[in-house]
Amino acid sequence: MTIDDIKDQIPDYAKDLKLNLGSVLSAQGAPGLTERQIWSIAVASAIASRNVRFARQIEALAGDKIDAATLTGAKAAAAIMGMNNIYYRFVHLVEDKEYTSMPARLRMNVLANPGVDKNDFELLSLAVSAVNGCGMCVTAHDKTLRQHEVGREAIQSAVRIASVIHAVAGVLEYSQAA
Repeated sequence: MTIDDIKDQIPDYAKDLKLNLGSVLSAQGAPGLTERQIWSIAVASAIASRNVRFARQIEALAGDKIDAATLTGAKAAAAIMGMNNIYYRFVHLVEDKEYTSMPARLRMNVLANPGVDKNDFELLSLAVSAVNGCGMCVTAHDKTLRQHEVGREAIQSAVRIASVIHAVAGVLEYSQAA
């Protein structure tokens, strides 16, 4: 399986996605990010996009670009943010400030020790939060990354990867179901 094999599965009506997929998964198309960051963000975003077949393909492509710990970190980010994004989106959308002062009472131990660089985990969490549409989490991860002097270009690249991966996952899910 190659990136071109995946691009060949994308229907002609989504030609822009074919072009963008090849671009955002490269150092030139994702300025500010390392190859390891690019591929771990792609894996986390693919898992969050809920197309198992596509997520497995991205994971396989990432296999020689990221190590086992980074792969586990990407999976952990997709898992924990899958929970957190729902909870914190509720807290944000309900418009009742009392909820913000209440403890979440959800285990989030992986945040303290994600097994990968903390900034990398923040980038992964930001990408997954963007896929899941949690504005409160996107804002929090952006703020943390900026406080740790991660540049806007890297942050934008992470979200661009997430957006393309999510769109491709949806198009492939639709076309594979036909």
